[in-house]
Amino acid sequence: MTPPRELVGDKGYDANLLRRFLAERGTAAIIPSTRSRKVAIPHHAERYRLRNVIARTFSRITDFRRIATRYDKTARNFLAAVCLVSAITYWA
Repeated sequence: MTPPRELVGDKGYDANLLRRFLAERGTAAIIPSTRSRKVAIPHHAERYRLRNVIARTFSRITDFRRIATRYDKTARNFLAAVCLVSAITYWA
C-alpha cells in the first residue's frame, strides 16, 4: 500500500515525531503550528481550509443514529447504510 501524498490535520497533530514520520514516508504534513512553537512551520492554508468540508460531512453522516451507533452486525451492511446516508445528505 502506498502512503498518501498529504496528511491534513489540526493543531493537535503538531508534533515533531509525527512530522518526521510523515517526511520519512514521503507524505506532506498540512498541519498548522501551535502557538507554543518558537518558529512556526508553514503549511498550505488553502488545502487546510478544505479540511472543514470533510469534518462537516462526517458530522452530518453521524447525525443518523444507525451510523453513529453502528447497529449493523456485518461490515457489508454498515457500508451499505453509510452509502445510503451519504446519498441522502448529498441530495438534501
